Amino acid sequence: MNPTADVAIVGGTLLRLTPAWGGEREHGTVLVRDGRVEAVGDVAVPAGVPVVDATGCLVLPGFVDPHTHLGVHAEGEGWHGADVNEKGEPRGARLRSWDGVDPADRGFADALGAGVTTVAVLPGSGNVIGGQTAALKTWGTTVDDMLVRAPIGVKSALGENPKKASGGPGTRMGVAAALRDAFSAAQRHTPESTDRDAEVLARVLAGELVWQQHAHRADDIATAVRLADEFGYRLVLNHVTEGHLVLDLLRDKQLPAVVGPLLTSRSKPELRNRSMAVPGILAGAGLRVALTTDHPVVPIQLLPVSATLAVKEGLDRDEALRALTVNPARILGIDDRVGSLAPGLDGDVVVWSGDPLEVMSRALHVVVRGRSVYRWDDGGQVARPDGSWVHL
Repeated sequence: MNPTADVAIVGGTLLRLTPAWGGEREHGTVLVRDGRVEAVGDVAVPAGVPVVDATGCLVLPGFVDPHTHLGVHAEGEGWHGADVNEKGEPRGARLRSWDGVDPADRGFADALGAGVTTVAVLPGSGNVIGGQTAALKTWGTTVDDMLVRAPIGVKSALGENPKKASGGPGTRMGVAAALRDAFSAAQRHTPESTDRDAEVLARVLAGELVWQQHAHRADDIATAVRLADEFGYRLVLNHVTEGHLVLDLLRDKQLPAVVGPLLTSRSKPELRNRSMAVPGILAGAGLRVALTTDHPVVPIQLLPVSATLAVKEGLDRDEALRALTVNPARILGIDDRVGSLAPGLDGDVVVWSGDPLEVMSRALHVVVRGRSVYRWDDGGQVARPDGSWVHL
């Protein structure tokens, strides 16, 4: 299968979403050659390049969800589709999420229908250290086709979930002690060592991989910061449900925050202070904020809706679009590949019928690496590798 192609998206209004983007909208063309954006703006379309007419529509980079369990936790399949938590492995840094991904998970097609073209796939939060994480495209026949970068980080959990998992610590102090033990072993790691968990964590300590820390409650967030200060690794907070209660700490550390899922009930004590105002509060404090569905906790097609509701509760509209594109790309360290409409980046482009933050707007046409892979037609169609189309 040739995963890349050429295409020109013409006639639309472009929102580039680059790091320097200030909300500008411009009429122009996005030219993709061999799967990468070649030019954006007033661009002549070379002969023979397929054209997508975006007249009257908005053209944006594909959205990025920085915390999902797509492919490792299939909806409605019970134990058969549950490859998200390796039971009995409280410290499983050597585990790799992408080894468990099923590209046939229906959630990938749902993602395309919402304009989501890149996701981070994380292990679950049942273990203190769940394993390594990967960034994937949401279209492809094998994980190898879909990989953007792997590993990008290591998933760890604080709070309720690792406490109640079998085979792990039963208290918050036990969870923190397990993390200290694991990082202490990584500090002692040598090339001759056979401890593969320590080998991976040594890469975290060296700054090669980010530490993606599940933390809802304010005290767990503070523990995450304390541990990062002790060992010096790059911390990315995930969920951050009570981040507004430790706002001074987060502002002082300038930590990136992956916030969500927002569209949930207060289903456990850690979510007692869940609020859709949190993204706006954190962004207003100068933090880099990204939004997540934590799919399948919230279905991934509701990622734009989550942003809309966050705007309703105070998040700036332009910042909401950044929280779906360039911000998660930068947080994950893949902004050299995705998150913006800029030359050299992957040709992941979405044609929207209107403002993505309006709930009636649709992703009409989705391009991944220059290949048309989704179009709105009678409920949505997704491309097959042989070039045919199948209805959702």
